Amino acid sequence: MMLLEIKAMAPNDYVGFTFFIGYMAMAAAAVFFLFERSRVDDKWKMSLLVSALITGIAAVHYGYMRDYWGATGDSPTFFRYVDWTLTVPLMCVEFYLLTKVAGAKKSLLWKLIIASVWMLVAGYIGEAFNPEGGSTSHSVMWGVLSTLGYLYILHAVWLGEVAKLAEASNSDVVKRGVRTLAWFVLVGWAIYPIGYMCMEGGWLNTALGWDSGMVDLWYNIADAINKIGFGLVVYNIAISETARIKGA
Repeated sequence: MMLLEIKAMAPNDYVGFTFFIGYMAMAAAAVFFLFERSRVDDKWKMSLLVSALITGIAAVHYGYMRDYWGATGDSPTFFRYVDWTLTVPLMCVEFYLLTKVAGAKKSLLWKLIIASVWMLVAGYIGEAFNPEGGSTSHSVMWGVLSTLGYLYILHAVWLGEVAKLAEASNSDVVKRGVRTLAWFVLVGWAIYPIGYMCMEGGWLNTALGWDSGMVDLWYNIADAINKIGFGLVVYNIAISETARIKGA
């Protein structure tokens, strides 16, 4: 069967439905952020471009993942992690761009990127190299290693360098925006481990009997919330700050 061959979607194929909705939502968001760049001050154009890149890259991969799922019924793990390896570091770039006005240095950017790549590489090994039938010890070990990268980013945006730079900024909008993005990292990013632990051998799969076929459902929901949500928060900051500058 060819990957792009049209195949009817079963009415109860909730995973396939979220792939399709995710593809359309990401594409629409990317177009929106690109067009809205003309409405914001020059110093915020890069932030909106990054938001457009995050959702645009995700849209391309969701197109591939939708077709892969429809043709095989298997989880598109490889495409998923290629998407995340490109988009999650870009989400970290947003924190750098928002706090740059308060003195953020490139060293902060690289620390966040390295932590995000660590998190993703460990997660990929945990999923892609999971033994046939699933191994709880394997998934837990690599899940814990992945969590170390996540905890570093979480600390940075809540208590560490990012949080302190946001507080040092002269903008209440930036302070509130960074705090909102920090909530996305705390709550929104926490959805991904639910999907991870649903895979064969994962803790939710073995201990509670959660269906391993629901991995992609959780991932798709998390992607829509986090990627589009991140962009909308950045957009609100850019629009509000542009209005403040023009009104000054």
